[in-house]
Amino acid sequence: MNILITGGAGFIGSHTADALIRKGHSVRILDNLQETVHPKGKPGYLHPDAEFMLGDVRDRNKVKQALAGMDAIFHFAAYQDYLPDFSTYFHVNSVSTALLYELIVEQGLTSKIKKVIVAASQAVMGEGRYKCPECYPKEKNYVYPQIRLEAQLSKGQWEHLCPKCRHPLSWLPSDETVINPCNPYAISKYSQEQISIQLGKRYGIPSVALRYSIVQGPRQSFYNAYSGAMRIFALNLFFDKQPIIFEDGNQIRDYVNIDDVVNANLRVLEQPEADYRVFNVGGGKAWTVLDFYNTMQSIVKKTIDPVISGYYRYGDTRHIFSDTASLASIGWVPARCIEDSIQSYWAYLNHQDDIDDILDYATKHMKHLQVIREVKST
Repeated sequence: MNILITGGAGFIGSHTADALIRKGHSVRILDNLQETVHPKGKPGYLHPDAEFMLGDVRDRNKVKQALAGMDAIFHFAAYQDYLPDFSTYFHVNSVSTALLYELIVEQGLTSKIKKVIVAASQAVMGEGRYKCPECYPKEKNYVYPQIRLEAQLSKGQWEHLCPKCRHPLSWLPSDETVINPCNPYAISKYSQEQISIQLGKRYGIPSVALRYSIVQGPRQSFYNAYSGAMRIFALNLFFDKQPIIFEDGNQIRDYVNIDDVVNANLRVLEQPEADYRVFNVGGGKAWTVLDFYNTMQSIVKKTIDPVISGYYRYGDTRHIFSDTASLASIGWVPARCIEDSIQSYWAYLNHQDDIDDILDYATKHMKHLQVIREVKST
């Protein structure tokens, strides 16, 4: 097949391109080489057999050109950050997805396009599914908390409490029925799901949305240092700096290896059973942030005590873990562990010879914008 990958110069897109080419597909990449991700321009790791087009996914003419002759599309181009650029999330993520389907219909490509696969996010599930150890045995009701607000976080009160008895809630795995986007990025990603699945059904364009958990591995940009535990912790250890671990470090997270993600991408491309569905793509094991950092220190053989002193990132979820049973039902399960991800990323980092240290700038910038905040003294 001839396959278009928007955002194909990025982390997930470039690995997916490599895998598709190995399987005999022809790949075209459309990417705007956003400076915060690619400050040095077109990356050298792009497969030489992939056709590259420089362009923005919001540019009608560029997208129209990129669609010419294509049989399938991976729509990975996205804006992801912790900065308060609210309109940008929707302009890049939502508008580009709508434009993609608009042009498919306008150009009469509905019978030509065999599949559109859209990158959604675990963030769509918001704070996820919980239960109260006290109330659940009697009432059998789950709790889906709203985002924690400043009044709670500024006091260093990290856990969600039962709305009835105020007992701390216990987190549970969240499946695809959990929908509670709580920040602009998450809301934009949910809109992408709805655009792809609903317009796909309406016009007979087989479509799939994949809710990725926290994807880890080589080629993850070093320069977007505002988010990403792997990137932030690795860079701090590389530059012999103390990382800030937000809250108390006991937040539950779900990390998935890039090779497993690529296998999921190819699986839904090839399986008709995936059409018009949303799938979680997760690592299958729950980690605390602090355990993740301790494991990284052990693997890279560097020890630097983190700063854990009441800092928090406003808008973070407390706990989130993806149930991947739906994707397992069509033959996919994660096969790699977090240690594999850390080893491969650290090796990739240490093979670079021109990495700039932007950690201090990123931290100061996020504090200035009130993304990183500190517990108020009592």
